[in-house]
Amino acid sequence: MGDFYPIRWRTRRGVHVFRAPLVMGILNVTPDSFSDGGASASVEGHVGRALKMVRDGAAWVDIGGESTRPGAAAVPEVEELRRVVPVVEALRKVSDVAVSIDTSKAAVAMAALEAGADAINDVTSLSDPEMTGVVREYGAGLVLMHGRGTPGTMDSLARYPEGKVAETSLAELMPRVEMALSADIPRECIALDPGFGFAKTDAQNEELLRDLRVYAETGYPLLIGLSRKRFIGARLRTRLGREIPPLERDSESAAAAAEAARRGAVVLRVHNVAATLAALDAE
Repeated sequence: MGDFYPIRWRTRRGVHVFRAPLVMGILNVTPDSFSDGGASASVEGHVGRALKMVRDGAAWVDIGGESTRPGAAAVPEVEELRRVVPVVEALRKVSDVAVSIDTSKAAVAMAALEAGADAINDVTSLSDPEMTGVVREYGAGLVLMHGRGTPGTMDSLARYPEGKVAETSLAELMPRVEMALSADIPRECIALDPGFGFAKTDAQNEELLRDLRVYAETGYPLLIGLSRKRFIGARLRTRLGREIPPLERDSESAAAAAEAARRGAVVLRVHNVAATLAALDAE
């Protein structure tokens, strides 16, 4: 894994110098996540799950209040604020773990940063024109993800030149990077996410994983989120001959995360922190 290091990423917490991949725990505070929606119905329950991730070795916790699974409905801003901000505030009182917010809304990002978050994980890559100003004002880290369409339309947009998923998706994402740079967001604050599962078929996700070096070689920190996703289920179905529900995909998810780390991913966004760290240790 040493070919890609060291890599720097600056957030509100300061400059992090990556010398090995780190694990970011996923904390969904939604009732309709594809994987674990409704697992914790209270702020205290959500914080308890976050602290469990920290005990298991998570260096970051990524908090999201709007599901981006295929077909998911949009969440009103006021509802996303109600879900996210109390969890950030409560977590900040009991832990200094680094926190990112999975949101595409500038108002939610601002409120979360006020509550103590360190970075914004924007799966729509600056679709809200106010987002760049918020990131710049707070000196936050920014993750820009490749995708096409919306959760309701993205599956119909999974068309790429044969053998060029990584190259094509990166070419589509780079104008958003330029948008951030033009808004005076420092280069070292920006990380990239190739968007596993977003407007990509199972076969295209496998190709993207194989060719992750295309992203890693840009020099931007590379975050990947493939935990429990549909193509992980497809891998298991091929091997086992039956459907495996999302909550039972952690071992395969951890193995895929270790593959991604070998190909340049430095932040592994996962549901099961302990399983992922065990897979990395086995490398």
